[in-house]
Amino acid sequence: MTSTPEELFNQGVERYKAGESPDTLIPLFEEICDRAPKNSPALASLAWLYLLKDRPKSATKVAQKAVKLNPQDPQARINLALAMLDSGKKGVRDHIEMAQQLMMAADELRDEVKENVEEGLTRKPDWKSLQRVKTWLFE
Repeated sequence: MTSTPEELFNQGVERYKAGESPDTLIPLFEEICDRAPKNSPALASLAWLYLLKDRPKSATKVAQKAVKLNPQDPQARINLALAMLDSGKKGVRDHIEMAQQLMMAADELRDEVKENVEEGLTRKPDWKSLQRVKTWLFE
């Protein structure tokens, strides 16, 4: 029996949280996004995995789709801002400001983003653009 994209997504998130490498998770999330191209959380997750592997161009493309599908997702906006920073593009501030507004509106979103940022710095400690975004968002 084939898993649904949603089941695959949940498995992928669990595998990620268990410390699995982006190298093995990227193909899974690419498959999820191919099968469910309007799944904003899967697109945002794929963008994050690309960012962890220093693939900002790939990340920009999927993060833009995620933001377009769900403009109210602060993590999708942060991933897009990171992809733009990592590839030297302009227009980052708008996404950071929107993410800040969304996070102010909901504590659970703020906590989730903070957790993701910390986790990202654990996996990629020298990630300068993530350190900058963390400063902008939380200091």
